[in-house]
Amino acid sequence: MTVRVMLVSPAVNADLRQARFGDDAPLDGAGSRQARAAAGGLPRSDRQVRAATRRCRETAEALGLTAADEAAALGDLDAGRWRGRSLAEVAEAEPAAVAAWLADPEAAPHGGESVAGLVGRVGGWLAGCADGRVLAVAEPAAVRAAVVHALGLPPRAFWRLDVPPLALTELTGGAGRWNLRCGRPLGAGSP
Repeated sequence: MTVRVMLVSPAVNADLRQARFGDDAPLDGAGSRQARAAAGGLPRSDRQVRAATRRCRETAEALGLTAADEAAALGDLDAGRWRGRSLAEVAEAEPAAVAAWLADPEAAPHGGESVAGLVGRVGGWLAGCADGRVLAVAEPAAVRAAVVHALGLPPRAFWRLDVPPLALTELTGGAGRWNLRCGRPLGAGSP
C-alpha cells in the first residue's frame, strides 16, 4: 500500500516577514485572506493534521480544516534562546554561533534542536503515516526536513530548500522509497 503525504506550509505572518525564529505570531491580515482564497484548491484527503503552532492552526482553520488533528512533530525547529529574535539580530550578537549552526547540521548553539534532530523528528512522523492520503499544515522547516528525510539527502541540504507560504509539497510512497512533487501553489492542478 502507499501513503501520499501532502504538506501545506502556513500563510504569511509577521515572523515570516521579519525572518524571526519561531515566535508563534498569528497570521496577519494578508495571510488570512490568502489562506481563505486557497481553500478551494486543497487536494482530497483521508486524514488532516496540523502542527501545534498558532500560524499552522490559523492556516488550517482558514483553509476549512477545522477538525485537523494536532501533530507536534510538524512544528518548527526549536531555536532555544534565539526564539523571537531575528536572524540579523542573532548574527550580529553571535556570528560564530550562527556560522556553526548553518555549517553543521548537528550543531545547536542556541540550546534548542539541531537540524539533524528536526530531520529525525519529522522522519519519525513520516514513518508512522498510515496508508492513504494525509493532508498536513506544517511549518516550513518541517516541510524541508520531510523532503531531506524522504529523499535521503544529507541534512546540510536542508538549507538549500525554500518553502514559500501556502505551497503544496507531496511525498508519495513509504518507508525507504519516496517520490517528491514539490512547491506548487494550492489550486494549481490539485488532484
